[in-house]
Amino acid sequence: MPPRKRPVAGSGFTAIRLDRPASHLEQFLKYLQAEAGMSGNTLTAYSSDLQQFFGWLDSRGIQGLGQVELSVLVDWLGSLHERELSAATVSRHLVSVKMFFRYLVLEAVIPESVADLLNSPKLWQHLPHVMSPDMVDRLLAAPQAADRYMLRDRALLTVLYATGCRASEVSGLTLRSLNLAEGYCRCLGKGNKERIVRLNPVARLALENYLQHERPLLVGLRQPEAVFVSRTGAPLGRIEIWRLVKKYARRCGASGDVSPHTLRHSFATHLLAGGAELRALQELLGHASIATTQIYTHVEHSRLKAVHSECHPRG
Repeated sequence: MPPRKRPVAGSGFTAIRLDRPASHLEQFLKYLQAEAGMSGNTLTAYSSDLQQFFGWLDSRGIQGLGQVELSVLVDWLGSLHERELSAATVSRHLVSVKMFFRYLVLEAVIPESVADLLNSPKLWQHLPHVMSPDMVDRLLAAPQAADRYMLRDRALLTVLYATGCRASEVSGLTLRSLNLAEGYCRCLGKGNKERIVRLNPVARLALENYLQHERPLLVGLRQPEAVFVSRTGAPLGRIEIWRLVKKYARRCGASGDVSPHTLRHSFATHLLAGGAELRALQELLGHASIATTQIYTHVEHSRLKAVHSECHPRG
């Protein structure tokens, strides 16, 4: 990290605050990576949000940090609402800007952050979209012999549901991270935190078939570490994974909003419905806070009703 800038005596930050906000973006992203340990995907999201913010400032003729006052940020928030973005998306944009301004305070570029005076929009707790077990079975069986890479696609869908991993985590799986004999794999989650996830017999069989019969044809003479690869032998990215899930969801008649995260939600919900403990589910999902996992407790109602009927004397 470069040495922190200190205010010149008597300057009141005037000279420094004429900096263009965008001129500090690169160092801010380096700070998030080095000091906060944020993942590449998180850094990409922050960068995108802030570049949109800087573009909006430029469109208003605002070029220096000294011009970014509270009234300016209020107008910017209003522009986000005019775009009909969801409350969660607006909140994410605001967090990006708040973090950026706090960094500028930390580096003594500005004396205080006006962004901290803004409140995040109130968020309704939206329940995640969950597929029924029957629909999941139909999705996993959707890749057929007529598909060019049936074994890869079946293994991919099966691993997503069997482990509850994010698309980025499945994309990052390597051959070294697999232990099919013991039935587990190591995945790298948010904040570069590693965790062990179990592979059930169905997932193990699907992986074995793919690794033995189809992956060698895809990689050829190349020796990539990635488990899931494209037709060129390159690692299968999370966007490609998202497209494949969408493709097979349409084929099996699932709703249009099915994504890799839907399989993660379904994994968690089905485990809880089967009696899994919330703390265990937190570890399986790689959640830093139990509060994040608690969104899945809405499925407990059906199980608790059955327990009540069975155990209560007047059930």
